Amino acid sequence: MKRITKLLMVITALMLMATMFTACGRDDDDPDRPIRIGAITSLSGALQDFGEQFQRGFNLGLEYMTNGTNQVAGRDIQVIWEDTTNTPDVARERTMVLLETHNVDIVTGFASSGDAMASLALFEEFETVAVIEPAAADFIIQYPNWNEFIFRTGRTSAQDALALAAVLGGMHPGGGRTVAALAPDSTFGHSMVDPFRPAVEALGFTWVGAEMAPEAATDFSPFILRLRELAPDYLYVIWAGANSPWVQLLELDLEGVGTTIITGAPQREALEAMRELGQIGGFGFCVYYPTLPQNVPMNDWMVRRHMEDFGFAADIFTSGGFAAASAIITALELTGGDTDSRVLIDTMRGMQFDSPTGVRYFRREDHQAMQPLFAIEFSYSPTHLVPLYVRTIPSHEITPEIMNRRP
Repeated sequence: MKRITKLLMVITALMLMATMFTACGRDDDDPDRPIRIGAITSLSGALQDFGEQFQRGFNLGLEYMTNGTNQVAGRDIQVIWEDTTNTPDVARERTMVLLETHNVDIVTGFASSGDAMASLALFEEFETVAVIEPAAADFIIQYPNWNEFIFRTGRTSAQDALALAAVLGGMHPGGGRTVAALAPDSTFGHSMVDPFRPAVEALGFTWVGAEMAPEAATDFSPFILRLRELAPDYLYVIWAGANSPWVQLLELDLEGVGTTIITGAPQREALEAMRELGQIGGFGFCVYYPTLPQNVPMNDWMVRRHMEDFGFAADIFTSGGFAAASAIITALELTGGDTDSRVLIDTMRGMQFDSPTGVRYFRREDHQAMQPLFAIEFSYSPTHLVPLYVRTIPSHEITPEIMNRRP
C-alpha cells in the first residue's frame, strides 16, 4: 500500500510539473505579457566597443520608435541582454539561454560573424526570428548556412566591396586604371577582397595583385614594398586591429610612385589610427559617420540624444543598433504586436524601415537589408581621419549576388 501511495504521489507531482511547463509555454499567446526581445552581443572581449555601441544604439532606437513609451501595439517591451564574450561557443550557449530559458519572441545582435555563425541553426530549431547586426560576413546569408528565420539589418562584406567599386567607377567611368589590395590573411580579409576584384574588373579596371598579411603582423614593410613595385594607381587597404599598417604605408611613400590609398572609413577608434592619411588625401566609402546622412531626421535625433546622454559622438555600430530596433518595432507595428514567427517572416520579407542612414528594405530572397552607403574623401584633423561627404551611394548600385540558394 505504501508503494502504491508513493507511486501515486510521484505521478501527481509529474502531472503538476507538466501542467506548469504547459502553462509557461502558453504565455506566448497572452497578449498582456511583455514582448521579449533577446539582445546578444560582445559586451566584453575583443569586440566590446562594438557591442557597447550596439547596445546604446538599440536602446535609443527603442526610445525613438516607441516615443518613449517602451510599448508597441499596446504591449510592453522587455529586452534581455546576453554577452557572447566574443567567443562562438559562449555565443551559442547564451543564445540557447535566450531561446530556451527566457523564451524570447525575437533575437537581435551579434558583433562577430563567428558568434552569429555558431547560433544560426538554433533560430530554425526554435523557430525564432533573428535580426543580425552588425556581423557582416557574407556566409551568414549563403547556402547552406542561411535559414528563413535570419534577417540582417547590417550590410555585408560584398556590399562594402561593391560600394568602393562604385566610387572608383564614378571617378573613372571607363576604368583604365590599375588596382591592388592589402588585407589580412583571414576570413575577414578574403571576404573583402574576393568580391572587390571582380567588381572593379567588370568596370574596366586592371587587377595587378593582392598582398595578404598575417593577422598578427607588426612589420608590413615586405608586403608594402612588393605592392610599391607594382605601383598600382589605387591600393585598397583593409585592416582591423591595433596592429595596423597605416604608419608604414605613409613611411614607404606609395604616393611617390603614383599610388592613391582607398579604403572604408570604419569606427571612430580606427579613424584615430588612420588620421595621418588625411594629410595625403585619398577617398573611399563609409557605412556611417554622424555628418554623412543627408536630411535624415532619425539620424539628427540619434546624434543629438547620444551626445546628451553619453557626452561623445554616435558611431557606426550605434547606428546599427538603432537600425535593428527600428526594423523590429516597424515589424511589430505592422503585425499589431503578433510575435508569431511565421507572421513576422511574412511581414518582414520586402519590408521597408527607416534607419539613421536612410530607408532600407529586406530583400525578399535572402532577407538581407538593401541600404545606402556613402562615398567620401579623407580629411585630416589632429584627432582622427574625417570622412567628408561626396555622395550617397543608393542601394541599387551595391546589390550583392543572392547566395542562399542550393547551387
